[in-house]
Amino acid sequence: KDLANAVAKACYVINAAPEMDYLTLGNIFKGLAASGSWGCFDEFNRLIPEVLSVCTVQFKAVCDALRGRSSRLILQGDEI
Repeated sequence: KDLANAVAKACYVINAAPEMDYLTLGNIFKGLAASGSWGCFDEFNRLIPEVLSVCTVQFKAVCDALRGRSSRLILQGDEI
């Protein structure tokens, strides 16, 4: 959060809850990617393993797009 502040980037803090599913996390990733904001995820250990597994695939898709300097990203069937 401090680094985002230092480089003038918006940073959203998300507190994970056991009720969150992969669709919820996908929507969070899509929103962060579309806005160019950073995310700070707290209490990720509270998520169930199945959701964490899908979350890593979603996060990898975002990282691969950033690494490849792609101007678009496909996440959960939506183009961002």
